[in-house]
Amino acid sequence: QVQLVESGGGSVQAGGSLRLSCAASGRLDYTSCMAWFRQVPGKEREGVTSIDHSGRTTYADSVKGRFTISKDNAKNVLSLQMNSLKPEDTAMYYCASRRYCLVSSGSDLVEADYNYWGLGTLVTVSS
Repeated sequence: QVQLVESGGGSVQAGGSLRLSCAASGRLDYTSCMAWFRQVPGKEREGVTSIDHSGRTTYADSVKGRFTISKDNAKNVLSLQMNSLKPEDTAMYYCASRRYCLVSSGSDLVEADYNYWGLGTLVTVSS
């Protein structure tokens, strides 16, 4: 019902910037609340940032002040502007969408609350 395709990953040096994009298609009513997660081998997926239908955003402490999430509703594209990148930002970045914005988990960065996922785009930050 929803398809998500990430792009924009690549290899950059520490301190550099990248902009990731996620093109969403399908049921628009299931793409009102979206997020970016990331994962490194051997570890669980980490919620990076989210945005809801009203534009309210949530950021993990590790990326506050450096990453910015935005959504172009007209084009159905979710973006992640990443500045001042650090080696610890190296990960596979995934775009995700959930059917309903209202959740009872108390957090907008819970993996289980999201229903649709892209295949990921790799970000590598070197020293």
